[in-house]
Amino acid sequence: MQSAEDKLRAAGLRVTRPRLAVLAELADRPHTDVETITAGVRKRLGTVSTQAIYDVVHALTRVGLLRRVEPAGMRTIYEVETGDNHHHLVCRGCGAIVDIACATGEAPCLQASEDQNFCIDEAEVTFWGLCPACRAVSTETPNRTIDRTEHRR
Repeated sequence: MQSAEDKLRAAGLRVTRPRLAVLAELADRPHTDVETITAGVRKRLGTVSTQAIYDVVHALTRVGLLRRVEPAGMRTIYEVETGDNHHHLVCRGCGAIVDIACATGEAPCLQASEDQNFCIDEAEVTFWGLCPACRAVSTETPNRTIDRTEHRR
């Protein structure tokens, strides 16, 4: 397995403490927004500006070390799982996000019924529903609104 330093060098980026800290934070907490990444990096390194974290996240995304995911109605999140074209399950109750394997076959997973002569290389699929914990809460108290932070993973 390639180290974070090697990944940065292979991508043509300098190895810096903020870049290493962002990669470590996302390895520990996949599907994380910039605000949460920033808090984690500050715990690791001390004072780091929010703009510096945005710069790092954008640089790492641009070279393919991070994947940007934008579930409808939620904050943009980032993950280190890139290049495998996996998909996501999102809980409508608590907002938990889970990786799942490609829907069918080889990447790009889904064959468009009409590709309009595009060369498709990726499909982004998000499945929505309720996780087991939120399902249990909704069964126990059907009229209760679920707090998204309650079961966050």
